[in-house]
Amino acid sequence: MNPSLHCWEPPLPLTPVDERLLMPSPFRALCCALVATLLAASPALADQSTVEQAADPVRVMPLGDSITQGGSIGGYRLDLGTRLRAAGRNVDFVGSLADGPGSMPDRNHEGHPGWTIAQVDANVVNWLRTYTPRTILLHIGTNDMYGSDPAGAPGRLSSLVDKITAQAPGADVFVSTIIPIRFADATVRNYNAAIVPLLRAKAAAGKRVHVVDMYPAVPVADLPDGIHPNAAGYSKMAAVWFNALSSVPGSVGDPQDPGATCTATPKVTGTWNGGFQAEVVVTNPTASTLTGWSVRFTLPGGHTVTQIWGGTASGSVTVTNAAYNGTIGPGASAAFGFIASGSGAAAVGSATCAGA
Repeated sequence: MNPSLHCWEPPLPLTPVDERLLMPSPFRALCCALVATLLAASPALADQSTVEQAADPVRVMPLGDSITQGGSIGGYRLDLGTRLRAAGRNVDFVGSLADGPGSMPDRNHEGHPGWTIAQVDANVVNWLRTYTPRTILLHIGTNDMYGSDPAGAPGRLSSLVDKITAQAPGADVFVSTIIPIRFADATVRNYNAAIVPLLRAKAAAGKRVHVVDMYPAVPVADLPDGIHPNAAGYSKMAAVWFNALSSVPGSVGDPQDPGATCTATPKVTGTWNGGFQAEVVVTNPTASTLTGWSVRFTLPGGHTVTQIWGGTASGSVTVTNAAYNGTIGPGASAAFGFIASGSGAAAVGSATCAGA
């Protein structure tokens, strides 16, 4: 027992008055029992807090131009998110933009169509301050290749990476060579050849910079317009990013418990000015019946849940099952939905599920 919180015993000898005043009482016995109970429970409570903290998703910022944005198919972000979730990685893509199909669980990014290295450089500090990513995926330079100064692009990239590592020294920054351009292949090759030693020098100096060779992953045949990949090309990019992330411990967190009893898949089902509606499907992949569940997920900054059905919401944001949908048989699913209000892009961050 903690000596600073014991049930006090008086020194001896006692006077008759002392004995009467300090005579044991039901109230004193109850207090002692409560103290003992709290002390015994405190390690378990601390353990529970630690588990909840560990479940927070790793914030990953996809950063670049239209190749990161990925048009209506969500670019490499769609397949990368799928691969990470399948590997038990709890991540949350972050950024001021949201693109991709409505069924895409996590649509946030900082991929700005048409932007050059200099344009990203002019805005990146604000993005890093706002979204505080743990990991950054940078594919940039394509629009510089057919600009007025492609030869200066490697130097501009080097300055951009220095700005990122200065603002977010604890983040892992994965910088890729850019994928081919059908009509400017020699220029792309020269750029890629120049940036690799610059990036490796930063890593050798102790910065958390990682070189990712993306150029050979996407053949020109997967670039319908000569610049942007099709779905097959983006899937190949996702595989390269996934392998790079998996090779750096902590960059996308640790795998979640392989014995987890359920999965949660969110999607945005409707949007309007000032809010959106979403659905989360809870699935039981085990061979045993699930008798209760809770789901944790994140919302964009400034958004709050204002209405929910199929569950009870608490905190920011944990949802527990309703009375009628807590029991899920092997291989079966249940769902809940909600309305969130706030400004900015509609999105639901990576969701995790646990059996009750």
